[in-house]
Amino acid sequence: MLTATRLRSWLLATSVLLVLITACKPEEEAGGEGPVVTTPYQLVLPKGFPQDVRIPATNPLTEEGVALGRMLFYEPRLSRNNTMSCGSCHQQSKAFTDGRALALGVDGVANPRGTMSLANILWEPALNWDGAAVSLETQALKPIENPVELHQSLTEGVSKLQQTELYPPLFRSAFGSRTITEENVLKALAQFERTLISANSRYDKYLRDEVQLNSQEIAGRILFSNHPDPTIPVAGADCMHCHNEGNRLFSSTDYARGATANFFNNGLDSNPSDLGRFSVTGLTSDRGKMRAPTLRNIALTAPYMHDGRFQTLEEVLDHYSDHVAKDSPNLDLNLQTATNKRNGAQLSLSDTQKKQVIAFLRTLTDSTFIQDKRFSDPFKP
Repeated sequence: MLTATRLRSWLLATSVLLVLITACKPEEEAGGEGPVVTTPYQLVLPKGFPQDVRIPATNPLTEEGVALGRMLFYEPRLSRNNTMSCGSCHQQSKAFTDGRALALGVDGVANPRGTMSLANILWEPALNWDGAAVSLETQALKPIENPVELHQSLTEGVSKLQQTELYPPLFRSAFGSRTITEENVLKALAQFERTLISANSRYDKYLRDEVQLNSQEIAGRILFSNHPDPTIPVAGADCMHCHNEGNRLFSSTDYARGATANFFNNGLDSNPSDLGRFSVTGLTSDRGKMRAPTLRNIALTAPYMHDGRFQTLEEVLDHYSDHVAKDSPNLDLNLQTATNKRNGAQLSLSDTQKKQVIAFLRTLTDSTFIQDKRFSDPFKP
């Protein structure tokens, strides 16, 4: 028989053992909740690019969050019929576009606009053609739930992810909980997208004195950056007003004025059917205006314009040179007046000048960006 003293000692030892066993259980068995230690993601901003990037304090970049976001970017469970992902329309080989005039969703229905590149989206303060989204965390919700895109509520997508063995521990590692939330799905996607930096084209290597551009490319760069003045005469293609080379982004974002997004009517139509920025602001002065996308990797992102009407860069140059609709409402002032001919009605580039501009644009192709394994589909070998 146990004496009272031995019984108390046995009970105490048993209690200590139970505490130790419980403490040693994996966090997943205990619910997997609570603080986690994440690893800060070392984001390297290229020299010459704006250094004052806007990363929300509520969603700092972590190794765990970026890795999770990459998986979610290529996860078909976020679509209605499990056949498409963000990566379906944003393909790395095409600088995260899809090669279509208009994006196609899970039901085969065309989106009214084409897919925009995600290259260097870290620096863009307004997203989509019309600037309707002002953060990556909010932007991703629309294509997921849009009936002509992935066509599924994020709530349903979260439910699918929660039922897998794969994702709960990954969300635990990134955000401290095995319970998956819509907010954390969007945060992870945003983290991954902020790492999609393209800064190693021949143009970049030229600026770093690693390669030389040929005479055609140099002439194209000069034309790109010049406002024409036939009275001097100075030839120019007048591209820099909408595609800012100074901040290395080649988009409409103006970091000299505090990272403001600019929108332009580039004279595609006399009566634009797509009202562009107007659909967001309701301002008559915004009718027909769109965000000017980055020109980085432009040779990979055909077709061009918000509706994909131009198949080639040659067609794009022909438009700006010879076919701008001067009566289009809110036409950009520079497109109204720029010309290489005295009293000219159009920009009027010569065939040689067009070829030179295109030669320069091709120097913006970054082959390392489209081959970078950090951005590729993790589900494919």
